[in-house]
Amino acid sequence: MSVSVSKAVFGDVYVDELVSSCGNGLDILKPAGVYFADRSHSSCRKASLILRKREQHNNRFVCGYNICDAAQGNAKYNPPFGPRMKSVHTSSLPCTSARAAHDVSFDGSSKDEQTTPVRTIPSKKSLKLVSGSCYLPHPAKEETGGEDAHFICSNEEVIGVADGVGGWAEVGVDAGEFARELMSNSVAAIQDEPKGSIDPAKVLEKAHSSTKSQGSSTACIIALTEEGIHAINLGDSGFIVVRDGSTAFHSPVQQHGFNFTYQLESGDGGDLPSSGQVFRIPVLPGDVIVAGTDGLFDNLYNNEITAAVVHGLRAGFSPQLTAKQIATLARRRAVDKNRQTPFAKAAQDAGFRYYGGKLDDITVVLSYIANASSSNT
Repeated sequence: MSVSVSKAVFGDVYVDELVSSCGNGLDILKPAGVYFADRSHSSCRKASLILRKREQHNNRFVCGYNICDAAQGNAKYNPPFGPRMKSVHTSSLPCTSARAAHDVSFDGSSKDEQTTPVRTIPSKKSLKLVSGSCYLPHPAKEETGGEDAHFICSNEEVIGVADGVGGWAEVGVDAGEFARELMSNSVAAIQDEPKGSIDPAKVLEKAHSSTKSQGSSTACIIALTEEGIHAINLGDSGFIVVRDGSTAFHSPVQQHGFNFTYQLESGDGGDLPSSGQVFRIPVLPGDVIVAGTDGLFDNLYNNEITAAVVHGLRAGFSPQLTAKQIATLARRRAVDKNRQTPFAKAAQDAGFRYYGGKLDDITVVLSYIANASSSNT
């Protein structure tokens, strides 16, 4: 994660940003102040460990506490596309620096939509998402399942992640309940969207309006549509797109200040879903999407994530196994006090004396963009 809110777009990536104010401070370096709309505090409600797989309309639904199964995770995977990965860029640039992929250019525009495509992009009918995930809760939060949540809707080809704001724990609230309900409501809202043209912004708005648990969280929802990737991100969760061995795109972080993320809250508190940034990104077979919470992006630079993706593709790993390897590497960095990390760099830039990783919940949802005609699932 980085505190930068600079806008990076390439080709016909469209960014739509509306900003409102509110938020909180997390409990790493600054006092954990949680802002309540009505100043009322509820008693502590601890969430039970949730392992849920729900079938909806023949759809695989994964939400909540989802640790990779070792038996499945070690399986080999035959990518449904050729070995398109080339060299890996091992630049030490911060994670907000997106390195341009082949035939992809960056410009500084934000709200003005681009009309000239970089190249012909296959329609959604010819593409599909092949997804897997891994979730490693903070060691101290394993009993409650941590505060992250995520889902994978295979048939609708939508993924999502949320990160409950840990500062609520100081007033006896488990923000993981809010994050889990938000993701569950997102899955319900997806069922009401027209298949093939799901609007993540509408999904998030509906999900937020239906979420009643106390707490707050970030949110990131990504859908494969006929035009490519359509996504919304609010806060310091996010995603990157890996193409040809380099980071082609990284969603910017939304923060009111250092460690002070945008967040959704039940009721009128917090930021609004309309504060999130909306992205439309053309994709190609062989592209890889890596979505995650700040436990991932605070501890690994883009080039480290990309290198793990390339390794997984070359080794024929399934998305789940690659996600597990990335999450494991992020956890290793999180407990390493002798290595510079994106979070440490952001803290230093904000005037704090800090070095090493940041121990946190870590969620990784990884999706291969594959030809729809492929038999691999």
